[in-house]
Amino acid sequence: MSKKLDLPLSSFDDLFSTEEQRQEQKLERVQEIPVAELKTFQNHPFKVQQDEEMDKLCRSIKEYGMLSPLMARPVEGGYEIVSGHRRKAAAELLGMEKLPVLVRDMTDDEAVILMVDSNIQRENLLPSEKAFAYKMKLEALKHQGKATLSQVATKSGKTDTASLIGEQAGESRDQVFHYIRLTELVPPLLKLVDQKRIAFSPGVELSYLTKEEQAELWSLIESEDCTPSLSQAIRMKKLSQEVKLTPEALYAIMTEEKPNHREQVKLPADRLRKYFPCVTTPEQMTNAIFKLLKEQQRRKQRRREDAR
Repeated sequence: MSKKLDLPLSSFDDLFSTEEQRQEQKLERVQEIPVAELKTFQNHPFKVQQDEEMDKLCRSIKEYGMLSPLMARPVEGGYEIVSGHRRKAAAELLGMEKLPVLVRDMTDDEAVILMVDSNIQRENLLPSEKAFAYKMKLEALKHQGKATLSQVATKSGKTDTASLIGEQAGESRDQVFHYIRLTELVPPLLKLVDQKRIAFSPGVELSYLTKEEQAELWSLIESEDCTPSLSQAIRMKKLSQEVKLTPEALYAIMTEEKPNHREQVKLPADRLRKYFPCVTTPEQMTNAIFKLLKEQQRRKQRRREDAR
């Protein structure tokens, strides 16, 4: 009895195509891809804003066309954009149905690294965008076995991954870790850092608070309409590490008067100048204003006395 051989059958195309043709099919090339098949990169850290820059991009595409193709990788049900989210958004606003896309096969980690590198040099990035981008790239390099995750400088003389990421982005290794710390902030506090209501350095210190402490702090910021300074944030971090940052301690810190927040009145010099000779110094103008106010106060006092 003869054995049946289970041999794989070649397709019709494989039988009648040359090796050169098969290799050519594997090469990267720009393809026209329907917009509906282009998917946003998973956990994409860079925001696509409908702002003035988007308006400029739309005008440019409308006038000159898509000058550079998007980059994407094949995924189930379509293609995942690696570079070109803003261009896709602009194309959708313009009603374009297909876009030029350079399609490349990439692993998850390769796609993350390329996605971050393609966007990190953009101007006006928010702190939260840099924070999650650096974290994603560091994790991708870790998966590839290339990451040194210690926040302490290495003694071997070799460049660690944080230093490499910083060098590529124009940041120091410490600044890279500071940005990554921001990912530990609860979303409302991170939003305040993006809005510059909480400065970057206090935001880093606050990231060491527990989630419950951060939630309590956010509640106080809303109720008291104030944000912590760097010195206050450092004290909060210290109390948190000592397990002493009670709601009462937080309230006491947040409601204390800050020297730089004492009420001040500033008068625009250009509006004052027309009331004084050009040679008058700012100090002389200030003295003259106070002299006039005192004289006005005395006149009011005399009128009150005369009315009795």
